[in-house]
Amino acid sequence: MPSRARLDEFIAVVESGDHAGAIEHYCTEDASMQENASARRVGRDVLVAHERAAPARMAQVYSKALSSVVEGERVAIHWNFELADKTGKVRRFDEIAFQEWRGDKIFRERFFYDPATISA
Repeated sequence: MPSRARLDEFIAVVESGDHAGAIEHYCTEDASMQENASARRVGRDVLVAHERAAPARMAQVYSKALSSVVEGERVAIHWNFELADKTGKVRRFDEIAFQEWRGDKIFRERFFYDPATISA
């Protein structure tokens, strides 16, 4: 079960922009992530590779946790993202991440968002 301090560490790493590092350090080897109802991506190495590909598409990603809740092995984080592509266009993105932890590491994460809320 994650402590509040452990969750706050994770959030700080993501907010620093080190999304791939957050996965490497805070996810189990067999972790999975899922976007809305899309197919799950499984395995920490797969997740890290997917996250490292994002900067190739974006010039900058700003991440801010607006709130978070720890309830035993389950965590919910309300994220706000600003994504700047290589042309300078900025999109805003609002998301809820629901995580299931095994000890002090994430083993399952699902992201819930409305793609229509992404605005220029």
